Amino acid sequence: MSPESESLAEGTLISHLLELRERIIRALVAVGILFVPCALYANQMFTWIARPLLKMLPKGSSLIATGVAAPFTTPFKLAFFVALFAAMPYVLYQAWAFIAPGLYRHEKRFALPLLISSIVLFYIGMTFAYFAVFPAIFHFFVATTPKGVAMMTDISQYLDFVLVMFFAFGMAFEVPVAVVLVVVMNLVTVEKLRSIRGYVLLGVFIVAAFITPPDAVSQSIMAVPMYLLYETGVIMARILVRPRADAAEEEPNAPS
Repeated sequence: MSPESESLAEGTLISHLLELRERIIRALVAVGILFVPCALYANQMFTWIARPLLKMLPKGSSLIATGVAAPFTTPFKLAFFVALFAAMPYVLYQAWAFIAPGLYRHEKRFALPLLISSIVLFYIGMTFAYFAVFPAIFHFFVATTPKGVAMMTDISQYLDFVLVMFFAFGMAFEVPVAVVLVVVMNLVTVEKLRSIRGYVLLGVFIVAAFITPPDAVSQSIMAVPMYLLYETGVIMARILVRPRADAAEEEPNAPS
């Protein structure tokens, strides 16, 4: 490689690193800006997050704080994650703006709707967890509590449990996006995905058993939507793959 080429490559790498740093800073600033109001209303947000369990507890029961600083640190931790989840569209936009210049035109047309769909599906998964999953599993836990045992849940453990469930169901609802991606990347065909439905059904129940609490109710509440989302992904892949292939043949292989 000539000195001129090495100098050009080095300059390009430095410019990319500088842009990456700028994108990361913008994303962190967005999270920080949203964190301020979240921190101010951290206690109210925790009360809202705890409502599904509080509704199921016997009258007069409540959550407890076993740590000295837990009444402050737990809502503070929740405020950070709320700010992070709320800022995620902007964070992912920064990632998109960084990689988009290197994509082909037909890849941009395909990737942008996929990115937006993944964000929407993640939020739908979290909403589903809060309004459908939490009432069911907390009712099950409270109903199966042995007589003579008072269910007194620590707020820190409860928050950790809730965050894991939010993330698990958010990721579970990304199944259609994952299915479309593996088809578009030519890793598997739509026909193959149809032929392994039985294995997929068994697999989602195994995954749900590891992620959710150890009861059949929670496992089914996660596994059934995951399988339906898998079927949705297969349908979307069948619809999108052919137009994408036609577009790729019509356009030159050069980034726009």
